[in-house]
Amino acid sequence: MAVPSSSPAMTHGRAVALMICATLLWSIAGVVTRHLSPELQNTGRFEVTFWRSFFAALFVAGYLLVSRNGGGLRAVVAGGWPGLISGLCWATMFSAFMLALTLTTTANTLVVLSIGPLVAALLARIVLGARISPRTWVAILAATVGIGWMFAREATVLGGSHLAGMLIAFAVPLAAAINLVTLQRARRRVDFIPAVFLGGAISALATLPLALPFQSAARDIGLLALLGFFQLGLPCMFLVIVARRLPAHEVALLALLEVVFGTLWAWLGADETPSDATLAGGVIVLIALALNELAATRRAAADAA
Repeated sequence: MAVPSSSPAMTHGRAVALMICATLLWSIAGVVTRHLSPELQNTGRFEVTFWRSFFAALFVAGYLLVSRNGGGLRAVVAGGWPGLISGLCWATMFSAFMLALTLTTTANTLVVLSIGPLVAALLARIVLGARISPRTWVAILAATVGIGWMFAREATVLGGSHLAGMLIAFAVPLAAAINLVTLQRARRRVDFIPAVFLGGAISALATLPLALPFQSAARDIGLLALLGFFQLGLPCMFLVIVARRLPAHEVALLALLEVVFGTLWAWLGADETPSDATLAGGVIVLIALALNELAATRRAAADAA
């Protein structure tokens, strides 16, 4: 599958569209995971994490071999320290997200990820000196309120593995913010797509000893390959491309669509029925994102004119 060009000429609208495609692909993780065998879901969380990361690394490696004329390994090495930092961030996200998903519900996992825009905005402001418009702060605040409403109504019934899963999930938005700032800081001189391969490889190697002995059936392997290729490898490459055009806080804000889409797919395809509070919070998030992107698109058109 061809990956869109990362040319600086990419318009704001195309970058937003590509990021929405990435969130749609990311959002299938919960519903696909719920269709794995019950035994694998209950006791094979490290095996699930291993296979998904392995197939993601395999997918990106194949892309690098074709697109870099066999120089995929050189491309990984050429990333230097920024590429290594990005790779470690990807590995953290790949591992923590899947472990969290096997310990708690899809909605709970995604709710924790929703602090990403706030963390990314603060880190971009501190490290990059990025100027963040008032409308974006308002959108982040509104989205946070919506997600908070979803969480507050469910918090009273949390406990046991659910709480552990949500604590593990906190590593994802923190690593994502560091990764986005790294991508933005060195985007003009480093090719960061090899870092996605590096993240998958590190995650797979780290979880392999804990994944043995394997218990996946052929059907499970097929579903995990689907996740590795199209839920992880491809959309993460999309994010690398989008980060060349959009600021870190806008990328993180758009990524909140995964919360809404993921909850919806889990509802439709895995019978994880969201509460009224979850639905209301999702509507608030969608409205905040839509208004912010509408204003950003108008501003980009005015600047171009």
